[in-house]
Amino acid sequence: MAKRDYYEVLEVSKNASADEIKKAYRKMALKYHPDKNPGDKTAEEKFKEAAEAYEVLSDENKKARYDQYGHAGMNGGGGFGGGGFGGGMNMEDIFSQFGDIFGGQFGGGGFGGSAQRQQVRGSNLRVRIKLNLEEMVNGTQKTIKVKKMKMAPGATSKTCSTCNGSGVQMKVMNTMFGQMQTQTTCGTCQGLGKIADKIPAGANAQGLVKEDEEVTINIPAGAREGIQLNVRGKGNDAPFGGNPGDLLVVVEEETDGKIKREGDNLHQELYISFAEAALGTQKEIPTVGGKVKIKIEPGTQSGKILRLSGKGLPSIDSYGKGDMFVHVNVWTPQHLSAEQRAFFETQMKSGEMIAEPSGKEKTFFDKVRDLFN
Repeated sequence: MAKRDYYEVLEVSKNASADEIKKAYRKMALKYHPDKNPGDKTAEEKFKEAAEAYEVLSDENKKARYDQYGHAGMNGGGGFGGGGFGGGMNMEDIFSQFGDIFGGQFGGGGFGGSAQRQQVRGSNLRVRIKLNLEEMVNGTQKTIKVKKMKMAPGATSKTCSTCNGSGVQMKVMNTMFGQMQTQTTCGTCQGLGKIADKIPAGANAQGLVKEDEEVTINIPAGAREGIQLNVRGKGNDAPFGGNPGDLLVVVEEETDGKIKREGDNLHQELYISFAEAALGTQKEIPTVGGKVKIKIEPGTQSGKILRLSGKGLPSIDSYGKGDMFVHVNVWTPQHLSAEQRAFFETQMKSGEMIAEPSGKEKTFFDKVRDLFN
């Protein structure tokens, strides 16, 4: 089923303020809270859906990227940044991140306020993935193989006898003010409520073994060097039924032999001959969207910069794309044939081919300034 628009989920407009978004989420969260709707799976899904929407819309950077890319940039395989947008939140995520938003209406921030067995998550995995400029511009899908800890077939657990499955221990201390009761994590099961029963050969003490798994990652358009994508639930398994960790994918940029990136803009060098500079010509050059033809005007000088609007990378923080800058260089031949040498010697003697600046040529600093104007 297709995801609903986050603004639709919280019933707010795209121009809603941060306070309006928070109030809308609190209204939805209280309406569909599990304590008010025990056993209602539909209400539970709406509760999670509202939390997922708030996770994105309450963060300025995530909200800006969602406004630009929609769910394509937010889902489990294609979100930006380290938080991992969307992808399906679980109850522990929600109460740990947004529990204070309920204002104490539900004791303890959890279900019903009673002591809850600790929900253990598996550890996160981190990998690096290289993208070329075309993949960064257009987005892509990559399938990689990762080594992760998984529950071994046949591994079983049993209830911890120390805490009777609650994951906590109650301790009573005598003080000058009387007896005080404190609650601590069970030291035997470390809060799981379960301990290992049967461990297959080759598994560790928690019943986990290391195995390869193929993971498909959706890379959204506009990914950049250093951006971290979060693939929810594809990290290491947790022992005895806990939630798996996440796979954190760090993007690295492959070096391109011709095209160089500077922010959202791209640059490349184009070399032309004396004849092409003097007479003008057309040249086919590569861009991240395919090859394009550009016109070289007669009398083009070495160092001229041509600007191809919108041929750069999509902007992450705003709408639009960067530009492609083509730096034209007139190539001076290093080896001349006898005929070519005779031609140039004749031109030099006749004074036909001499440097005669008109005074309108731009200096290097003019060209640099133009790039940023």
